[in-house]
Amino acid sequence: MTASTASPSAPQASPAARPVAARTAGTRRRVLAFGVAGVLLAVGVVLSAGSGQLPIGPAEVVGSLLRGLGMPNAWAPDDALIEQTLWQIRFPRVVMSLLVGALLAVAGAVMQAIFANPLAEPGVVGVSSGAAVGAATAITLGLSAFGGFTIALCAFAGGLAATFVVYATARANGRTESVTLILTGIAVNAFTGAALAVLMFAGDTASREQIVFWQLGSMNGSRWPEVALVAVVGAVAATATIALARRFDLLALGDRTAAHLGVRVERLRIVSIVLVALLTGVAVAFVGIIAFVGLVVPHIARMLLGPSNRTLLPAALLGGAVVLVYADLLARTVIPSADLPIGILTSLIGGPFFYWLIRRGRRRAGGWA
Repeated sequence: MTASTASPSAPQASPAARPVAARTAGTRRRVLAFGVAGVLLAVGVVLSAGSGQLPIGPAEVVGSLLRGLGMPNAWAPDDALIEQTLWQIRFPRVVMSLLVGALLAVAGAVMQAIFANPLAEPGVVGVSSGAAVGAATAITLGLSAFGGFTIALCAFAGGLAATFVVYATARANGRTESVTLILTGIAVNAFTGAALAVLMFAGDTASREQIVFWQLGSMNGSRWPEVALVAVVGAVAATATIALARRFDLLALGDRTAAHLGVRVERLRIVSIVLVALLTGVAVAFVGIIAFVGLVVPHIARMLLGPSNRTLLPAALLGGAVVLVYADLLARTVIPSADLPIGILTSLIGGPFFYWLIRRGRRRAGGWA
C-alpha cells in the first residue's frame, strides 16, 4: 500500500484574488507613470525657461514663478531684465509648447480610437496640413472678420474639412479601411502642399514668410494673448474628449457591439471629428505644423498603461506636454545661437518611429485590413 504525501509549496493566489492583484498592479503602474511624467514636466519647464542667450538659474526661474503666483520668496531675481525675459518671452513660449503638445497628443489618441487604426494622426492623415491651408488662406487674403481670432478660426475650418474628407473616403461597408485611410491622408497632404504653394505664389513677401513658418513649425514669438486662446479652447475641447473616453472603449469592441451597448456610433464619430479638428486647429493656429506628436505619444502611453481610453487620454495629454517641452528645449539648444524649427525636429524623431510602427504591425498581424 502506497501513500502519497504532498510536498510543501508556496500558497497560490485564488482565481478570485488574481483580478484584484492585477488591478492593484495596474493602479500602481498608473500612479508611477503619471508621477514620473509630472516630475519630468516640471523639470522641463524650469530648464526650458532658463535656457537661452541669457542663461537664468533654476532657482531664479522657480522664484520668479512663485512671486508671480503671489508667494514672495528669497529666490526671485532682482534684475528687471531677467524678469522681463522670463515673463514676456520664455514663459509664454514654454506654456505654448506644453499646451500644443498636449492637444496634439489627445487629438492623435482620439483619431486612433474612432478610426480603430494605430497609424491615425492629425499630421499623417492631413488634418494638420488642412489647418495650415485654412490659416494660410486667411494670411494671404488678409482676412480679419474676427480680428485676431480669424487665423485660428480658418485653421479650424481647414482641419475640419480635411478630417471629414478622410473619414468619408475611408469609411465603407460599416468599417474604416486602414489602407484607404493612409492613402487618403497621402492625397490630402499632396493637395494641401500644392494649395500652400499656390498661396505662397499669390501672396506678398510677408505672407510667404508666414506660410513658410507654418510649414516648419516654431514656438518662437508666442505671446500671452495667443497662449490664453489656446488654453481656453484647448481646455474645453480636451475636457469634452476625455468625457467620451468610456464610449471610445466601447467602440473598440466593434460598431455593432457598441451600438447594442447604447453608443450612437456615427454621432460619436462626427462629434469626435469636430473635437479633433478643434484640438488640432487651435494647436497649430499660432505655431504651425508639428508632425508626429499625435502618433508617437499615444503609442508610448498605450505601451505603458494599456489601451483603456479612460487612462490613455489623460496620459497622452500629460505625455504630449512633456515631449514638446523637451523638444522645444532641444530645438533652442542643439545648434548654438540658432532656433531650429520644432516641426523639423519632431519629424526627424517621428519618421523613424512611424516606420518602426508599420514594420511591427506587419510582423504581428500580417498587415492591417
